[in-house]
Amino acid sequence: MHYSQVKSILSPKNGINLYRGCSHGCIYCDSRSAVYQIKHDFEDIEVKENSLELLKKALKNKREKVMVGTGSMADPYMSIEKRLEYTRSALKLIYKYGHGFTCITKSDLILRDLDLIKKINEKTKAVVQMTLTTSDEELCKILEPNVCTTKRRVEVLKRLNEENIPTVVWLCPILPFINDNEDNINQIIDYCIDTNVKGIICFGMGLTLREGNREYFYKKLDENFPELKNKYITHFKNNYHIPSPYSHKLMKIFNEKTSQAGITNNSDEIFGYLHEFPKKENTKQSKLF
Repeated sequence: MHYSQVKSILSPKNGINLYRGCSHGCIYCDSRSAVYQIKHDFEDIEVKENSLELLKKALKNKREKVMVGTGSMADPYMSIEKRLEYTRSALKLIYKYGHGFTCITKSDLILRDLDLIKKINEKTKAVVQMTLTTSDEELCKILEPNVCTTKRRVEVLKRLNEENIPTVVWLCPILPFINDNEDNINQIIDYCIDTNVKGIICFGMGLTLREGNREYFYKKLDENFPELKNKYITHFKNNYHIPSPYSHKLMKIFNEKTSQAGITNNSDEIFGYLHEFPKKENTKQSKLF
């Protein structure tokens, strides 16, 4: 872990990243890609030391209230958050200045901040987005080794549902020849049905690989799935988009099953909802949900 000073913290689309790098160790993580120009070791988390000061100023001076999002580049609830509490401090600012909140996470640490998330949701709007990739607990420990497994994340979704916090699931990535099977897709959707998830974001069955994350991914394939790297190279060469050979069949299952369950599966509609700040204070969920 190391500290840095930054010039700004709130993006034009109202996103924040209080940290750079991540300790979850997910073998497929796109944030390792060279395009993001992270100059330090990915596990040596960069903490933006002045981020809360900048966030306070940005939120206070916003002419209109917005949905503040986090988690696109680094999980806001990685292990160092237990001690530093930057995310919790950001939530206090978001609540104080009357904005909304949404985040993407894989961590059950988010339950620590349930009190603040509930207060934000009662005042404006809060939505929690949870990533689910595999229903196989042992496989989850390989794919996402330093964070709670899928069953625990499902428990988190249940708890959020009990507190009337709307949730969205990211069903991705689906790794060819690893978790691209019918049982996995069916089970994850069943989890979403059981926990009253409002929407599932899925960009197709597959993953993306580019310089930086490709090399790390292949290294982990060699460690955990002998010979599979050669299969990837043969099938996909140096492509960016790595689709499952079963994508059509799995997407049919996804679309049919989510539609039958009344779960929104249109990513554009879900993103629209996530960015939509309620027009009136205490307005409940939009027509989409």
